Amino acid sequence: MLDHLYPHTPQIIAHRGASAAAPENTLAAFNLAIEFGADAVELDVDMTRDGVPIVIHDDTVDRTTDGHGAAASLTLSEIKRLDAGSWKDAKFAGERIPTLAEVFEAIAKKIWINVELKKMSLKDNGLEEAVVRLIQKMNLRDRVILSSFNPFAIRKAKKIDPSIPIALLTTGKTPLYLREAWLEPLLSLEARHPQQAQLKAKGM
Repeated sequence: MLDHLYPHTPQIIAHRGASAAAPENTLAAFNLAIEFGADAVELDVDMTRDGVPIVIHDDTVDRTTDGHGAAASLTLSEIKRLDAGSWKDAKFAGERIPTLAEVFEAIAKKIWINVELKKMSLKDNGLEEAVVRLIQKMNLRDRVILSSFNPFAIRKAKKIDPSIPIALLTTGKTPLYLREAWLEPLLSLEARHPQQAQLKAKGM
């Protein structure tokens, strides 16, 4: 099911965009990744207080903007007033936290996208529904893969639209039953995304 995303291997996937050269998870970083020749970009998505999927890694905006507080506690209007570039370099001053829709519009026809759902709680905040509906609306089922450390989040997304591929993220601290994919048949995974250390531990 992933042959359309992996026409060749290995694939170069830019983590949070070209994040060594530009502020992570911004349009500048994603466009630079394309310029550098990446096959795909990985990004993280969370929800604003008013229910808009935005691209940000941390729970708070403190590290990557000039603002403070939890991203989920801010409205999109408040998020868009934050400078998400100056912390990296003055030349990126004025870079904003993008919405997922803005990223899709800018790059999804040029490069495929690994969308990590940043959700560890079992509480339904509407993230999975909002992301899947956006993918459907923009007709990008064949341009994305949804991933998460939370098996319930990707399973919910899969139930909403079985045609969208999903992947489970794991670390060495992930419970064994998830790390060893014992629940893979129940999750209907297309891929597993372990940390490099896990692969090395298995001699890979």
